[in-house]
Amino acid sequence: MIMTKIVCNSSPIIALSMINQLHLIWELFDEVIIPNEVYHEITHGNQYKTIGIDELEHAIREEKILLYKVHQIELVEELYGRLHKGELEVIIAAKELNISRVIIDDRSARKFAETLMLKTIGVVGILIAAKKIGLLPEIKPYLDQLITNGYRISKNIYNDTLLLVNET
Repeated sequence: MIMTKIVCNSSPIIALSMINQLHLIWELFDEVIIPNEVYHEITHGNQYKTIGIDELEHAIREEKILLYKVHQIELVEELYGRLHKGELEVIIAAKELNISRVIIDDRSARKFAETLMLKTIGVVGILIAAKKIGLLPEIKPYLDQLITNGYRISKNIYNDTLLLVNET
């Protein structure tokens, strides 16, 4: 069996917590890692207030999500400004740990990760994958709930996703 490891950014954790589906990431991947900056963003700098904090703390206690300290902090500082520190730490952690997949929603962070040969997936991709393997019967209610809670999903992505999963 091939062990699938992934490094995750803060916004997907917050979004999945919003819809009570954080468990999907460790059901889809064998090992889920977050860098310390992502932990800090969720527990201290979260624009959605407290969403995701309890879920993340519980997942860490249960060892469903593992914390990682990035070694190349100077590189994070050097690149900071183009992307947020959490996104940079996710990308750098993946490279340090020789992990090829990251969960990131931000388009510019995804493009940067892809230039470094990382495979990216976001919240919508997580929901699609979960439906494909039978973890969710449908995803439209979750997309609607995310949008209602202020999570940005473009109309094109919304419509394309529903078409892809036969929920139109």
